[in-house]
Amino acid sequence: MSLKIFNTLGGEKEEFVPLTPGRARMYVCGVTVYDSAHLGHCRFLITFDVIYRYLRFLGLDVTYVRNFTDVDDKIIKRANDEGVGCETITNRYINEFNQDAQALGLLSPTFEPRATHHVPEIIEIIEQLLRNGHAYQIDGDVYYSVLSFFDYGKLSGKNTDELEAGARVEIDERKHSPLDFALWKSSKPGEPTWESPWGAGRPGWHIECSAMSTKYLGQPFDIHGGGRDLIFPHHENEIAQSEGAFGEPLARYWLHNGFLNINQEKMSKSLGNFFTIREILEEFDAAALRHYFLASHYRSPMDFSKEGLSEAARATDRIYETIERLGKAMSDQAVPDSALLDAFRQEMNDDFNTPRALALLFDELRALNRLLDGKKSAGLENRAAALRAMCDTLGLLRDGYAERKKQRFLKKGRVTTDRINELIELRNKARADKNWQEADRLRDELGREGIVLEDTAKGTEWKVK
Repeated sequence: MSLKIFNTLGGEKEEFVPLTPGRARMYVCGVTVYDSAHLGHCRFLITFDVIYRYLRFLGLDVTYVRNFTDVDDKIIKRANDEGVGCETITNRYINEFNQDAQALGLLSPTFEPRATHHVPEIIEIIEQLLRNGHAYQIDGDVYYSVLSFFDYGKLSGKNTDELEAGARVEIDERKHSPLDFALWKSSKPGEPTWESPWGAGRPGWHIECSAMSTKYLGQPFDIHGGGRDLIFPHHENEIAQSEGAFGEPLARYWLHNGFLNINQEKMSKSLGNFFTIREILEEFDAAALRHYFLASHYRSPMDFSKEGLSEAARATDRIYETIERLGKAMSDQAVPDSALLDAFRQEMNDDFNTPRALALLFDELRALNRLLDGKKSAGLENRAAALRAMCDTLGLLRDGYAERKKQRFLKKGRVTTDRINELIELRNKARADKNWQEADRLRDELGREGIVLEDTAKGTEWKVK
């Protein structure tokens, strides 16, 4: 079965056929760096990280571009409120984002361009749009003429007549149509500016992504992605700009993940109903958070709850516990079981169906535990290798899982490391004295605190239940 992707452009699943055999080029709209990244961002980041991983699993050479929007009204307001330059704000939150991305186990994109580093490319596209009659200049501002682009609305299904009747964009009597949007904004006090043929100013939001995607991927490229909230107007405007400038399709496949809601409302900073990524990672492991998102199809809306995340954490524990049980059977030299990988491909080839891929993975976990319980080793290494490949492709495996779990447990302050070690030493003494009743009592005392003891050749070790 070949990979099929739901293409927002057309509204149906289509077979994925790369424009260049063996290669895939993907652009995903990244974050606007004026504040900490929240779980709404986390969903699209994990969604496209898994898509990136899976395309590579299929053997494709993938060029993945995810940008930073580092010039924007919200950034300017934050900088002015703090009395600092915009670059101070953007550098702060890009550094914080990079820490979050590492903590989440995201693979690094091939390129992570910043909009402010691509002003010459932005100016070049605006000049081309002016030459092609798709843009006009007024008093140092340059606007895109929406009605000049015949296909406007083909991604979102919006009708320009209806949009004009109920236009919600900022009213500016100088514009030819209320639908027209800014490509270049003339300089204003307290804002960063760059020189241009139209005077000092700064780029509009939409043109930034058109310039960056075209620079790193050419036009057309294979996949353009982002959250559903970007379909209109951002992605619709990108299409109008890029295709109006170059007369070629911008991207062949358009992918959009569903919203993350809290109490049926979209999680967003403007509504104030959000958790930052780092807040959640104080309480839950990144692997559990990833499992939580992958348990729903990427296009479906999700209603966030910590109860659901706790359930995902318990399920993630089972993955790591099984891998620990497999021990030496997890050989790097073993050939993955082909039937298992074929089954995994079949699920993922259906528009990256991670819920069904996870169900397959947990069926295999149960089967492997039955083999381990029965001390059966036939085919174990091959099945273990397939399990690892599936987990790696979904991004569920990270070193240090047990240690991170310990650290989160200790931060809750119910018991200290010193107290745990003290009780372990007392238990060891009781065992040496053959005082089994006291040894059991001490083990049970730790158990009530949520701690499991394991007696190994290296001594007694502890882990969190």
